[in-house]
Amino acid sequence: MAEEARFRRGAFLFIAGFAMSFQISMASQSDHRYAVGEDVPLYVAKVGPLNNPSEAYWFYNWPFCSPDQLTEKEESLGEVLNGDRLTNSLYELTFRVVKNMQTLCNKNLTIEEVAKFRHAVHNEFYFKMLYDNLSLWGFIGKVEDFNFPDEPRFRYYLFTHVEFDVLYNEDQVIEVKVLAVPNYTVDITEDVETNVKFTYSVFWNATSIPFEKRVEKYLGPSDFQQIHWFSVIISLFLIIVIAARLATLFTGTLKKDLIRCFPGEDLDTEEIDWRHLYRDVFRYPHFTSLFCAILGTGMQLLILVCIVFLLAFLGFFPLNQGLVNSFTIMPYALTSVVAGFTAASFQAQMWGTKEEVVSSVLLAAILFTGPLYLTFSALNTIAASYHATRAVPFGTLLVIILIWLFVAIPLLILGGLLGNAFRPNILSSYATKVLPSEIPPLVWYMRSPCQICMAGFLLYFSIELDLHYVYASLWSHKICIATSFLFIKFTLLILLTAMLGIYLTYLQLSVGDHRWWWRSVLNGGFTSVFMFGHSLRFYARSNMSGLMQRAFFIGCNACICFAFFLVLGTISFLASAIFVRRIYFVAKLE
Repeated sequence: MAEEARFRRGAFLFIAGFAMSFQISMASQSDHRYAVGEDVPLYVAKVGPLNNPSEAYWFYNWPFCSPDQLTEKEESLGEVLNGDRLTNSLYELTFRVVKNMQTLCNKNLTIEEVAKFRHAVHNEFYFKMLYDNLSLWGFIGKVEDFNFPDEPRFRYYLFTHVEFDVLYNEDQVIEVKVLAVPNYTVDITEDVETNVKFTYSVFWNATSIPFEKRVEKYLGPSDFQQIHWFSVIISLFLIIVIAARLATLFTGTLKKDLIRCFPGEDLDTEEIDWRHLYRDVFRYPHFTSLFCAILGTGMQLLILVCIVFLLAFLGFFPLNQGLVNSFTIMPYALTSVVAGFTAASFQAQMWGTKEEVVSSVLLAAILFTGPLYLTFSALNTIAASYHATRAVPFGTLLVIILIWLFVAIPLLILGGLLGNAFRPNILSSYATKVLPSEIPPLVWYMRSPCQICMAGFLLYFSIELDLHYVYASLWSHKICIATSFLFIKFTLLILLTAMLGIYLTYLQLSVGDHRWWWRSVLNGGFTSVFMFGHSLRFYARSNMSGLMQRAFFIGCNACICFAFFLVLGTISFLASAIFVRRIYFVAKLE
């Protein structure tokens, strides 16, 4: 039955994948209104170990009470990728109808089923359900520690009774909680057949909380909110102070140099070496196709992040991580035109041939999606070996491939054609010499490794306090919906990356080093290395374990950090390129 349902879902995704990419299953004020006695379905989603959020399984893989006919709810593409498999259940939560000690079913658990439940209880398995688009969680059982002679030290108990507490405001559901009552349990420590009677109760209570504020309960306790606000204020203060300091140093020093460039002033070539590099500073870097592909992909991801934040501001992101996936797949495909345009335009500005332009566009097509696909394939294989719901069905995989082939690639080619035809003049100002000038010996702190590490650490330090909440939202069952503050932090990070890139590029040119192209990209992108190190520290301090969880954690964070490398590297280079072109233009006028 489950296999047939998955096949039907795959067929549906194949036919209507594009539409499902934009499917919104969030609650709104115009619907989700019920009359007294109206049936509101409760869906079961998944079960899994509490400490391993990526390791999730279909609810009915465990011997719970199940309907005679299982029907899986149609889900968005992102919900499928998130591992949710919403299926009907025997629970009847009729709107504003109180039920007490209702029998769900009687089951005679076999030895194998008892062992399966015991494994779930031992590993702190939780279950997830969905009621009126509100998620609720509960534990399957509990472990008690005994220290009696001739008795097992640990005893495992299965919860047999759950209690649903629902708050309503007139005709709308505001809040729902599920509580496994510890007084109703069955001992499953021994491998013996056990007869279990599963029951449930439903209680309804009125509340004055409006429907628009029903998501606030997911924000966590007030103490957590105060700490979050405090960390945001500190991070904002650090970024503003660092940006102000860099701006002061930059404007003061450069202004002095430009004043010395006026006619009649004596020029000290050792002190103003950057002005005498005008025949070398615009010398194009090695591996230009890869360089342009990085800029194209980084610009695409930057636009994608801005779109995601815009949708969040407009209220399109409910408290459902799967829907966030839905809102990023199609926009990523649509923004491929930006990647093609940026890569082709920069390659054309570097006087690249048609073959080189095509090469840069093709590299932009696979620079991020290639590693992402390889990582996804490896993780999907591991999830399938675990029989976990994270394993993406064939129909969903087919939809993603179709979106990439028939939306992303054509738009990428279109962007490449436009970029080759309409190229903004950002780079070239001077003709270059045949042979590059010799670079003088540099002190250790002015060399590339030190400068790149310093830039990466400084940018990481400005966001380090907030990374904890981001990782907690992704990997610790916590919800982070402070999108306005995250957007502010991201904006300040962009400004700081641009200013730091400009400042370090100026320092590099002032000592006679004209190789600023790749170094400006690495100055901003190296932040991702520290971010990945932070994620490993987060994992070491967590209770996550197992091959599947470890693979998902490392693979997903590696892709996220690589995306940050492309975005911040692109920002750092663009700011440096505009700065270099501007100062040499001003120096030429003087």
